Amino acid sequence: MLSQLLLHPRLRYACLACAVLMYLAIVVTGNIPGARADIGELASGVVLHSTAYAILAGLCFLGSTGSPAARAVKAVLAVALMGAGDEFIQSFFPYRGANVHDWEVDCTAAILTVLLLCAVLPKSVLATKR
Repeated sequence: MLSQLLLHPRLRYACLACAVLMYLAIVVTGNIPGARADIGELASGVVLHSTAYAILAGLCFLGSTGSPAARAVKAVLAVALMGAGDEFIQSFFPYRGANVHDWEVDCTAAILTVLLLCAVLPKSVLATKR
């Protein structure tokens, strides 16, 4: 059942669309004046970055094609670019700032997520090149 769902072609497009929408939401809401401070009361920056970019990595992994290694590389590279883009955009706002540590957290979350997905997803799904 799970392997059939993960192999469905529409899932790939849905995952990629969700990743794009989520990234845009992160960039937009993260740069609203005072929004970061408000959400910071609920969770630290490390928790926010780890969670958000782990989800993005999972969506990119499930939305890509190829071998497990190829999917993992694509997902990590996508997250690295998205995280760098987010930090770059933040550098233009006087109440925000670019932070290399945040980008490192994003990349680490992506690496751990794709390793976990490679470990837990059925081998039949991972071997399929879709």
